[in-house]
Amino acid sequence: MHMTLASVLRRLAFVPLPAPPGFFALPLRFVMGYGFLEHGYAKLARGPDVFIAILPAIGIPFSSFLGWATIVIEVIGGLLILLGAFVPLASLPMIVVLLVAILTVHLPNGFSSIKLVAYDGSGAHFGRPGYETDLLYLAALLALCFGGAGPLSLDDYVSARRRAERSAAANQGRVPDREAGSVYAITIKRGSQ
Repeated sequence: MHMTLASVLRRLAFVPLPAPPGFFALPLRFVMGYGFLEHGYAKLARGPDVFIAILPAIGIPFSSFLGWATIVIEVIGGLLILLGAFVPLASLPMIVVLLVAILTVHLPNGFSSIKLVAYDGSGAHFGRPGYETDLLYLAALLALCFGGAGPLSLDDYVSARRRAERSAAANQGRVPDREAGSVYAITIKRGSQ
């Protein structure tokens, strides 16, 4: 089959690109999961008290409790997103952390996260980051919640097992009981009326 440049461009010009369904989630999960995990780890590596001491200055009450909650959410949430496990559930506290960061830290700095201030012999110097990156993280979390964790995820594995169990139950004339998590047999009468 001879493909011309025009036919290749036509094929790549429209979404979705020729990739297996759900593969959009992999780069989102890997970048976001690693990003959250890295932020939580950095807070631990510098000493949680350093991060917790900043919170009252930006108007966060219960700084010790909320500081530790933020660190745990970033580390555990990052791991869950990386693994593609419980993505909608893990996303809720992560979204709260992002919204608090936007409102308390980044909003006064404007939209752009990269503000080149100067460049000299020691390299680039940047100004205070805006809320752009936080919005990108929010959008990616929502995309995963609406579109699923994709392949190579624990959520996909569990969903595939449930589908297989339901299919097997349907083939055996049983209906799964979603409430109890078990399968009950039902009798089907044919032609007796």
